Amino acid sequence: MNERLIGLMSGTSLDGVDAVLVRFDEQGAPSVEADHFLAYPPRLREQALALQARGDNELDRAARLANELAELYAQAVNGLLAAQALAPADIAAVACHGQTIRHAPDAGYTWQAGNMARLAELTGIDVIADFRSRDLAAGGQGAPLVPAFHQAVFGAPRQGRVILNIGGISNLTRLHPDLPVIGFDCGPGNMLMDAWCLHHQGSPYDADGQWAAQGQVDASLLQTLLAESFFLQPPPKSTGRDLFDLPWLEQKLLGRHVPAVDVQATLLELSALSIAQAITLHCPSNQAVYVCGGGARNGALMRRLTALLPQQRITGTAELGLPEHQVEAAAFAWLGWRFLRRQAGNLPEVTGAAGERVLGALYPR
Repeated sequence: MNERLIGLMSGTSLDGVDAVLVRFDEQGAPSVEADHFLAYPPRLREQALALQARGDNELDRAARLANELAELYAQAVNGLLAAQALAPADIAAVACHGQTIRHAPDAGYTWQAGNMARLAELTGIDVIADFRSRDLAAGGQGAPLVPAFHQAVFGAPRQGRVILNIGGISNLTRLHPDLPVIGFDCGPGNMLMDAWCLHHQGSPYDADGQWAAQGQVDASLLQTLLAESFFLQPPPKSTGRDLFDLPWLEQKLLGRHVPAVDVQATLLELSALSIAQAITLHCPSNQAVYVCGGGARNGALMRRLTALLPQQRITGTAELGLPEHQVEAAAFAWLGWRFLRRQAGNLPEVTGAAGERVLGALYPR
């Protein structure tokens, strides 16, 4: 019996909510039928960013943000249903990642905001959420979780390939016929570029990398940024705004007089180089890199990756049948489908967990 689930993803870029309607066959093979995007209102984005740093009145601010997120998630779900002329009864579950506010695996916790009971109430659909905590409880990083989906959907028997997601953070999955699957966060993807662009240009992102392309890479600053210990750590590893935020960058800039446009060019180089180094080091004999996430639309970043990895084909996941903007939300719909059958959703070799675990928690309609 075929089932439909809706996957919801709001990532570290804090740009909005991606919703995808996914039909699964009896074996769990996914087919995306439709997608819908809702941008974050500026005030909500500011509230989420403010909670990244520790401050006063956190519990109240976090609870109010969770309620607002539930309202926005419900709008995304209901908009998708209306566009497809479907009723809540046609959907087996909504699988919602939530909005990551803190990711601290070394301290044993991660927190994705969103009032999931409220979301179930507003949609009339079962909600599956909190996908990361079970892996963390088993000693894992709780991230990245998408490599299991990448393996199921994008694996190839004869090609060494990397699935590269460039969101706020960049992360990769190695799929090689002769090597075990691994996946890990490479470092900042769009996150620092977006923050610097907003700070100096008033725009939430650098469209197509056009501003960065006008600058020059500052070699000394680049080496200082690359000296961050995260880049030297072996996988499994994961990161987020808890490390790579605007204050981190501003601290690295102390005592330097680097034009803002050159900082942007250096941040693009940091993202590209950290990705390329991770692929070169951990993905031997790789043949192709399939990119998804918002970074796939940054032409300057894609061109730089192509230059840094000249022997590999750099292209988008659309070539594999799943458009770049659908992959992450579809992955959580797949994890939701696995949860309904009490099947494991993590890869211990990726996250470092003690074993395979069923991921998620159910909020009945």
